[in-house]
Amino acid sequence: MGVANKYVSKKPDENGFIDWNAEEDQIWHDLVIRQLNSIDGRACDEYIKGLDLLGLPLDRVPQLEEINQVLRSTTGWECVEVPALINFDRFFSLLSNKQFPVATFLRRREEFDYLQEPDFFHEIFGHCAMLTNTAFAEFTHTYGRLGYEASKEDRVYLARLYWFTVEFGLLRRDNNLRIYGGGILSSPGETEYAVTSDKPVYRPFDPVDIMRTPYRIDIMQPIYFVLDSIEQLYDLAQRDIMSMVLEAKSLGLHEPMFPPKDKEIVGDYV
Repeated sequence: MGVANKYVSKKPDENGFIDWNAEEDQIWHDLVIRQLNSIDGRACDEYIKGLDLLGLPLDRVPQLEEINQVLRSTTGWECVEVPALINFDRFFSLLSNKQFPVATFLRRREEFDYLQEPDFFHEIFGHCAMLTNTAFAEFTHTYGRLGYEASKEDRVYLARLYWFTVEFGLLRRDNNLRIYGGGILSSPGETEYAVTSDKPVYRPFDPVDIMRTPYRIDIMQPIYFVLDSIEQLYDLAQRDIMSMVLEAKSLGLHEPMFPPKDKEIVGDYV
């Protein structure tokens, strides 16, 4: 994305209020309405329950404090306003303190369908409902604590665990696939693709297997890992995840299930 198109987070005033304009309110409305229709019958029950608790407004962009009142009362989490991009130290530090980073900018109309950077809609609509769930919140908190103390090399393995759970996680309910990952829940294209397409590969949830699986951020995911229950995330948070990182490192990476984007580009996948 060129410099001219770079998004900049809106700064809240001294009372924490963010001044969203009428155009942004309309974009929020259109994004939410479209995605509510898309996730109907596809989102997991835990997400729908959280969405009901949040009570997101349709006619305007919500304020962070409205979200935080619900998060604090359910799991003790809160959202924190951050610039469009933050480094990994800051990211893990926030999660370790039960603070979820939210970039306070909203995509423009011309990028309505897809935006590579996580915007306010992705963070709030995609993730915050699940943060009202105890199991999901506990796992995310543990992930933040481990990531903050981990080496740069180990963080890459942890990043894959986050990607295939918090961002692109599925679970099985009554023999049907349901979505809990925010990267899917905030994308109509990925919502359709993840649960109704015959293209992806679905594998049972296995943390070591996940950590060995490369991914690309700019394509539909060729593989998803499926929980039997959201409680598996809580159980994982009680286990020695860093020993799983060591095991994944010793076993080595799986072959990527996608073509390289460009051999000249460093950081093609993780």
